[in-house]
Amino acid sequence: MKRLKLYLDTSVISYLDQQDALERMTETHKLWDKIKAEEFAVVLSDVTVREINNCPENKKAVLLAYLKQIKYETVVANDKAMEVAERFVDLKVLKQKSFDDCQHIAVAIISGCDVIVSWNFKHIVNHKTIAGVKAVTALEGYNDILIYDPSVLVGGVD
Repeated sequence: MKRLKLYLDTSVISYLDQQDALERMTETHKLWDKIKAEEFAVVLSDVTVREINNCPENKKAVLLAYLKQIKYETVVANDKAMEVAERFVDLKVLKQKSFDDCQHIAVAIISGCDVIVSWNFKHIVNHKTIAGVKAVTALEGYNDILIYDPSVLVGGVD
């Protein structure tokens, strides 16, 4: 069985150091352990890197230290990704003000990821977005992509 190729949005990396949300932090660390063991291939985008670099210095340092623990590919939100991201706005899957989230999804799609992993239930891990992503991938001729929170990949919350 091939390794799943995961796209991690910024929320996943951020929850590695989220003391006010211990359950999510624990689930994220379980996923991180699997990633460190190379059970999954990982893709990040330049959007993720930018969002991490915009964090307060202490948080940024912690998150960058975590990223040094894993192997990952960084994919740039190129023109094709921007076109796909715009489709999400055009089809009212997400609003223009959530364009960074559109870019996360688009980069995951164009880079051939199997799963988008996110803790962002408001904009990404929800029925409307999942249905919209399914529609856009079908319209644009891309492979379908799953959207999960980290607990789905580590066996769920006890």
